[in-house]
Amino acid sequence: MTLESCVTTEKKPLLSVEEAQQRIYDAILPLTESEMLPLKQAFGRVLAETVFAPIDLPSARNAAMDGYAFSSESFATTLTNVGTSWAGKPFEGELNAGECVRIFTGAVLPENTDSVVMQEHVTVNGSQIEFPTNVKLKKNVREIGEDVSVGDALCSVNKILTAGDLGLLAAAGIENVSIIRQLKIVYFSTGDELVPLEASLTRGKIYDSNRYSLHGLLQNPCYQVTDGGVIIDDKDELKRTLMQAASEFDVIITTGGASVGDADYVKTVLEECGDVNFWKIAMKPGKPLAFGRIGACYFFGLPGNPVAVTTTFDIIVKSALVRLVGAIAQKPWLLSAVCTTPLKKSRGRQDYQRGILQQTEIGEFKVASTGHQGSHILSTANLANCYIILPSDCTDVEIGETVTVVLPSI
Repeated sequence: MTLESCVTTEKKPLLSVEEAQQRIYDAILPLTESEMLPLKQAFGRVLAETVFAPIDLPSARNAAMDGYAFSSESFATTLTNVGTSWAGKPFEGELNAGECVRIFTGAVLPENTDSVVMQEHVTVNGSQIEFPTNVKLKKNVREIGEDVSVGDALCSVNKILTAGDLGLLAAAGIENVSIIRQLKIVYFSTGDELVPLEASLTRGKIYDSNRYSLHGLLQNPCYQVTDGGVIIDDKDELKRTLMQAASEFDVIITTGGASVGDADYVKTVLEECGDVNFWKIAMKPGKPLAFGRIGACYFFGLPGNPVAVTTTFDIIVKSALVRLVGAIAQKPWLLSAVCTTPLKKSRGRQDYQRGILQQTEIGEFKVASTGHQGSHILSTANLANCYIILPSDCTDVEIGETVTVVLPSI
């Protein structure tokens, strides 16, 4: 991988990807408004406050397995079974010396017992239970509060609730939780060339694929998503539509119209009715990316090329939306991999080439290009399971060189 000085034809240096990410992070104020939801409806949502345990887990001493419970103080190799403790239907009363009870996993132990021996280790002769001489005492018992004690934090504020979290909260008897409200997002495509799927293509027209990509990318319980349709290449119509959307939504995402063509009005309209934080970054694909605000609404103007839409969303927009809903963002997984195909690279921008990552039997990571890397080539982008990150100050990559790859977060 050849490192050379960065050359650009821009009048001023473009923002790096890292600089753009930081500027977005600094500009965003996370949501704070919350709502109470039943536990089952809270999966994938962000906690608005820490949840503390109202009870101990376990709340009573219970058996860790099926077997026989007894007191270690009066243990003998032969004990008399005087009853059964079932899960949900405990044995009532105390045991006398020389007695034991049949017990099942999760069943409450009688008050004066402290040991359980697995059923496989005993011999049953009617009510007489014979134990091995090398029995281990005070084993196979789950103590009160062994998992969680009253007052412990079960799940912390800003956590995205997982299936495991729901199980833990339910075990503690938590029925409802306070959740950050959904982020209201609307997305649009722009361009006179776009037609809906039900229409027939005529010369110069293309099907609008970007809204379908965004529909998939925005599937998240934390978002309330609206498909705004297509905005024609008309400055006044674009301005009217964006101003109306800004009054109703937290986030606007557009695709197309952010470049420098005569019909690309996004940046101009954003300057007129809002604030442009930045426009254009040193990223490929995805250079014509705009970020700003229209009133209290955040605006992301993505490129029009379909691969650039997906890439800029994965690398730039996704983490911004996570911050907006108040979640604790997880840093993306970066891996080193041996490149098994040559890669073409020009100086000046950080490339995110689509790759196929595999792991060998000995644990080594290898990555190959999916093929043609044009920002309009959906067929090869569809094959990718990672991005190969090529820094702005490098050129071509030869077979056998080590590269950095990033896995898009789920």
